[in-house]
Amino acid sequence: MREKQSDFYNLAERIEGAFPEIDSDVSTDLYKTDSEYAALRQEADRLQQAHPFIERLLESEGAISLTEDEHAAFVRYIGLTRQIEEAERKHIYFRGHTDCFAYLKKINAI
Repeated sequence: MREKQSDFYNLAERIEGAFPEIDSDVSTDLYKTDSEYAALRQEADRLQQAHPFIERLLESEGAISLTEDEHAAFVRYIGLTRQIEEAERKHIYFRGHTDCFAYLKKINAI
């Protein structure tokens, strides 16, 4: 039993080290398999390309003033990014359950 527990902790360390890649895979998988998610990402990308101030607002420093239309575009962009992040978190949550079940089966815990 002790060896299995040691393997578990090693797995956790490996997952932690690989998380950036896993996280990237999640968004790639969702983009390829979930048309609603892909549409959200495409709309957010179009907004960011059509309104370069969005990147300046998110990435730079200093004062930025917005027109009413720019403000509406930014609010829409933030709404889209929230929906995108929620879909990614949900996917990670369920993927974690699936991976956990597979791992527990592999170590004969279930």
